[in-house]
Amino acid sequence: MTATTINDAEVAKFTAMAEEWWDPKGKFKPIHKFNPVRLAYIREHVLAHFHRDGSVMRPLEGLTILDVGCGGGLLCEPLARLGATVTGIDAAERNIKIATLHAEQSGVAVTYEATTSEALAAQGQKYDLVLNMEVVEHVDNVPLYMKSCADLVAPGGLMLTATLNRTARALAFAVIGAEYVLGWLPKGTHDWNKFLTPDEIKALITRNGLVVTDQTGVVYHPLADDWRKSRDMAINYMVMAQRPATA
Repeated sequence: MTATTINDAEVAKFTAMAEEWWDPKGKFKPIHKFNPVRLAYIREHVLAHFHRDGSVMRPLEGLTILDVGCGGGLLCEPLARLGATVTGIDAAERNIKIATLHAEQSGVAVTYEATTSEALAAQGQKYDLVLNMEVVEHVDNVPLYMKSCADLVAPGGLMLTATLNRTARALAFAVIGAEYVLGWLPKGTHDWNKFLTPDEIKALITRNGLVVTDQTGVVYHPLADDWRKSRDMAINYMVMAQRPATA
């Protein structure tokens, strides 16, 4: 096993697109479309798990959240606005610079750092919620990556993993369709061979001491032009897990 999860080619790929993170019509348009369903899922489960009142303006006050592979901060900023203390990390320094600048201009308090999950885990850092969103398919040494993310979850805390399933449908729609036919993503964004099945992800999660508490598919509805939760996990899916609280 290598000592790092960084894939230099993947970092370079996203660094080249960094300027467009906050352009809803740019190369990251699919993520902007994807964000509402992700945020709603996070909010729902965090409020329930930590017994928070969703009617107040900042229901996540006092909770610490780490977004691994945060990119330009598209999840970090809205979660910080809900009151959480948010840290975003990314292996691409250019992404961190873009995210930091945007947060400053928006007046949102987010801490950003160009580092990796394994580096933070080695420091003994812990968070109430670790977000592992559409990153696992872009890293090297997946077992090390998943272990480091799990190690960052505090006792009683949560980890949310979102990725793409390694199915024929995912190849057809998420790679060929999204990249080569519809042009939603730049060609070469994804390597189907690096996708993981839900069973593989759940095995990595449970191996590292967490308990899977929920899972859902996410599907695109073309007529409404939005993404929604679904029982269909054949393409995009999310898995929520909890680290048991200490006795």
